[in-house]
Amino acid sequence: MPKVEVPFDRYLRQATQALSSPGVLLASLDPAGRPNAMAIGWGTMGVAWGKPLYICLVRPSRYTYACIEATRDFTVNIPYPGQADEVMLCGTKSGRDLDKFAACGFTALPGAAIKSVGIAECGLIYECRVVHYNDIVPAHLAPEILSSAYASGDFHRCYFGEILRTLADEDFEQRFG
Repeated sequence: MPKVEVPFDRYLRQATQALSSPGVLLASLDPAGRPNAMAIGWGTMGVAWGKPLYICLVRPSRYTYACIEATRDFTVNIPYPGQADEVMLCGTKSGRDLDKFAACGFTALPGAAIKSVGIAECGLIYECRVVHYNDIVPAHLAPEILSSAYASGDFHRCYFGEILRTLADEDFEQRFG
C-alpha cells in the first residue's frame, strides 16, 4: 500500500500506545549502508526549538548506536499489532549477527529527507535527523530508575531527532485499531 505524508502529530495516540506493546522499531543504516532495525519501548514525541522531535534512547553497546552515530539520522516505525513477532526478533537479536530486515521479511523504504530507511511493512514512519544528543548522567537519575534500568551500567544516549517527514498507510487508523 502506498504511503501518504501526514502531520507528525496525527497519530500520536497510536505511536505512544505502540511503545508499550509490542514496541516500535528504530531503523538506521550501518556504516556499510545495510539497514538495521532495533525494537524500542522508550521514546517520546514533542516540540522543542520550534521543531517536532522524536526523542529515543539507545545504549552505546547496541549495534544501532554505531549506526546512528554514522548516519546522524534514523526512522521510527510503528508496527501493526500483528507484527509482534518481528518486533520481538528485532529486540532480541543483534544486527551485528543477523540481517533483521531479511529475517523479518522487511522491505527497506528509502528516506526522502534522510539517509536511513523506513520499514515499508509498518503503518507509520517518522524520518528523523539528529539535531542534539545527551548522554544519561547517572548522578542526575532518580534512585529507583538508576537501580531498575541501569543496574549493570550501560547508560543510554538520548537522541533528539527532528521529524522531517511522517508517512502513513492510507488506512493506518483502521488497521491499527
